Amino acid sequence: MDKKSIGISGLAAYTPPFRVWLEDWCDWTGNQWPKIREVVGRSFRVRGRNQSVYTMAATAVIRLIDQYDIDPARVKFLGLGTESSTDNSAGAIIVKGMVDQALVAKGKQPIARSCEVPEFKHACLGGVYGMKNAIRHLALDGAGGQAIVVCADIAEYARGSSGEPTQGAGAVAMLLEENPKLVEVDLVQSGSASDYRIMDFRKPMMRFCGQDRSEGHQVQDFPVFNGKYSTTCYIDETIHALNDMYEKRGLKASEYLRSLKTVFMHRPYRRMPETGWAVAYLFALGNGSPEDRAELASFCYEAGVEPEALLAEMSSKPEIALLADPERLNYEAYPLTMAVFRIFRASRRYRREILDKLALGSDTMLDLGNLYTAALPAWIAAGFEQAADENLDMAGEELLTLGYGSGDAAEVIPFIVADSWREATAAIRFGQSMEFAVDINEAQYDALHGGRRPPNLDYLPSNEFVIDKVGRTDERQFQDLGIEYYKYVS
Repeated sequence: MDKKSIGISGLAAYTPPFRVWLEDWCDWTGNQWPKIREVVGRSFRVRGRNQSVYTMAATAVIRLIDQYDIDPARVKFLGLGTESSTDNSAGAIIVKGMVDQALVAKGKQPIARSCEVPEFKHACLGGVYGMKNAIRHLALDGAGGQAIVVCADIAEYARGSSGEPTQGAGAVAMLLEENPKLVEVDLVQSGSASDYRIMDFRKPMMRFCGQDRSEGHQVQDFPVFNGKYSTTCYIDETIHALNDMYEKRGLKASEYLRSLKTVFMHRPYRRMPETGWAVAYLFALGNGSPEDRAELASFCYEAGVEPEALLAEMSSKPEIALLADPERLNYEAYPLTMAVFRIFRASRRYRREILDKLALGSDTMLDLGNLYTAALPAWIAAGFEQAADENLDMAGEELLTLGYGSGDAAEVIPFIVADSWREATAAIRFGQSMEFAVDINEAQYDALHGGRRPPNLDYLPSNEFVIDKVGRTDERQFQDLGIEYYKYVS
């Protein structure tokens, strides 16, 4: 049986309007703007009082349906990838309910009643897992139909924490089908990796105990995390997922990485994907030809590291979970590699092999912050729009995508650009989704962050879903305590 070509035909996004400029945030908090700009980005978005992960997801889905003129009756799979859900029972069905109501109000048919509605959770990787399952659905019992996967999240951190400048909120919806118009997703050639990492970015339910929602609709979802340890986990799992792909495809790592023109990765902040991809390149040199190892040795000598010691470290199999110890002062699994990386980062080759391959869409991403599950599809959307603006010839090109979820898992998946990618890109409107922004001051940010009504901030939503009210009845004959009720504001 011939292999079906299945992939992504469209993308649509929603970002809340409330924007915090990181330069302003540095003034409020006493942080160093040059460092924040270099490591993190320029700005991030904050969700409004009447917004939740479900309202943002539904807004992205209704935009996708409108922008690509989708027949809702053909949609037999609606998946939600998120780590910000606030209901431990329902998930994607909430999104479907909102979208159906808005479609009917517009005089359109609702999404098919026979549509599957799963939710996927694994930190920032939930959206990628949703995409993979949608493709499997389309290859088997859902053949001939269409699937939508929406990635939506709210990244928020406690005031004063190291994660605070990396906040963000938004949603990206993907249309998947046979004979895709944007990219074919090649799961057969992909690579996977997973390993339990104990305290690498967790969200135990105990955090919610005792929260007061009397003044607003928000549940504060601040994660338990350890920044340096999480960086080590990201790097290690990236390497293992790539190795799985190399072995499946019989690839020479250094040759393959050099052949790529464009790479999209999970991006919690500006520096993380740069570091992850650079370390992957150094590992490829260590497993490469004599010429590759000579290149690696040149960085070693400048870093004061013995090449043989570095190769021994690269071939080791460190137990990352053993680093999850409060008595440890160093969370580095590959200290020699990181020392060489810092030298490599200052070289000209770093620009060609790392930054140039991560360039498409990267400037737009400086104004998004961390979108968790939506970070990777958002970068892909921004990248395709930049490629179209620059009139690049991408048809038939292999792009590499890498999704990552703390806890700890990674997926490396090749995309093959379709001949019709320009037409599909024209309908994304990602830049347009970010055009409207309301810049907020410190007092307004503090209120929104805490779920309170912000002072002097009058915003009227338009063409989006909002929380209308939250149920408070807890009686024997009727209960709706904590249930969100939604409406579509046209």
